[in-house]
Amino acid sequence: MSTQTNPLPRRRLGRTELEVTCLGMGGAGLGRGDVTDDEAIEAVHRAIDLGINYLDTAPLYGESERRVGLALADGWREKIYLATKTGTHPEWRGDFSAAGTRRSVENSLRLLGTDYLDVCLVHDPDSMDPVVAKGGALDELQRMREEGLIKFIGLGVRQHEFHKIAIETGVVDVILTYLDYTLLSQTANEWLIPLAVENDIGIINGSPIAMGLLSGVEPDVSAKSDHISNSEGEKAYQLWQWANDNNLNLLNLAIQFCFRQPRIAMSLTGSKNAEEVAQNFAAATTPVPDDVWEQLKEFL
Repeated sequence: MSTQTNPLPRRRLGRTELEVTCLGMGGAGLGRGDVTDDEAIEAVHRAIDLGINYLDTAPLYGESERRVGLALADGWREKIYLATKTGTHPEWRGDFSAAGTRRSVENSLRLLGTDYLDVCLVHDPDSMDPVVAKGGALDELQRMREEGLIKFIGLGVRQHEFHKIAIETGVVDVILTYLDYTLLSQTANEWLIPLAVENDIGIINGSPIAMGLLSGVEPDVSAKSDHISNSEGEKAYQLWQWANDNNLNLLNLAIQFCFRQPRIAMSLTGSKNAEEVAQNFAAATTPVPDDVWEQLKEFL
């Protein structure tokens, strides 16, 4: 998709057969805070120019879909795999009915300025019942796949049990798990990753830098998200201190630690602007010496 030599390895995203770069771009940061349309467009273009070939967004992320749509106009859409989600649009949050799913996806297609999605993920349901119910979200996504509006179907949620239910339906091609394969915690490794691999499901790892705690700046543990336990917050601080003391780049370690799990096809990092895109790309492509991994293993 990118003409230049791409230093990012590509991996097969399960049975989708999509060859994705092991670093993908998350779209949450593009839609929130004080980001401008121009900054968001520049960030997306920078990611594509660097060879990143997968972009993930969602209706939940404020202005993200609209801005991604602006960025992908004029031939940029063809250079990337594009994913969005259903079920978290602020006006229709938690609507996993067939009609709600179609409305959400059609709205996303309009904002994104595209006539198809490479991947559409069911996003953060509180229960899988309405998702797998007859005439629910998965049924409608399959219909939309038959119509050519969607190529592949996925689930993006924290609960591993929900992923198990989705995998067992046989309908879902991709799972997006987040915050559970990082330097702080690797619970996704216990049984979810093996189960997904056994069923040839593509695995996407969200938030490899733990909501920014592993970005390399001193972590503000008091401001950490509800998703991160106190012990993980303390561990993040200790890692930051250790990396500093040893003159190591924690962002580099955090991203490449995830790449060392070959069964994860891709890790997604969110960026607000082109500078953050470039930082994440540099962290993803700067080699880490073997002895550093040995030291890190001892430290952990």
